[in-house]
Amino acid sequence: FEDWINPILDAMLEEQQTQGVVWSPSKMIHRLGKEINNEESVYYWCYKHNIPVFCPALTDGSIGDMIYFHSYRKEGLILDIASDIRRINDLAIRAPGKTGVIILGGGVVKHHILNANLMRNGADHAVFINTGQEFDGSDGGARPDEAISWGKLRLGSQPVKAEATLVFPLIVAATFAKDFKPTQKAEEKEQSSTSVVTSQ
Repeated sequence: FEDWINPILDAMLEEQQTQGVVWSPSKMIHRLGKEINNEESVYYWCYKHNIPVFCPALTDGSIGDMIYFHSYRKEGLILDIASDIRRINDLAIRAPGKTGVIILGGGVVKHHILNANLMRNGADHAVFINTGQEFDGSDGGARPDEAISWGKLRLGSQPVKAEATLVFPLIVAATFAKDFKPTQKAEEKEQSSTSVVTSQ
């Protein structure tokens, strides 16, 4: 991992210093999606379709370790978290029509996306998939009515407790993927290569 990410961090630092690029966690994830260049990666597809991925805890884990070590080799790389707060909140505020959230787990991710929707008087739809319990005081265990009381969700939600790896594939199969046809992948690939050629 270190051998893969260090040249990316070097390039990001150089672009920051020479081109004035302001890196945020979501811009870094976008860059990593480009560099992954693997169709099995969700971040690759988010990069390909310019879908932002927000990670308020990007430094919590191996990427944070790599940024730390890199800062001793080449000091100066800055990740601007304030620009990501503005971006995610603005996406929620300016969303045409209704908003919905699907939250796998809890904690900072759940809090982050619900806070963004607080800026627009709450998300209209929400699916929380976690095993957190209310009695343990965790954010994951907080019931939807807690989010409603803060204005993060609108009224009319029904909680279902389940483990994400069990139920999320079923939800995807019954909703997003139910109309997907095997020939669609070939057509999407053809359209993708056509648009690349056209844009050059």
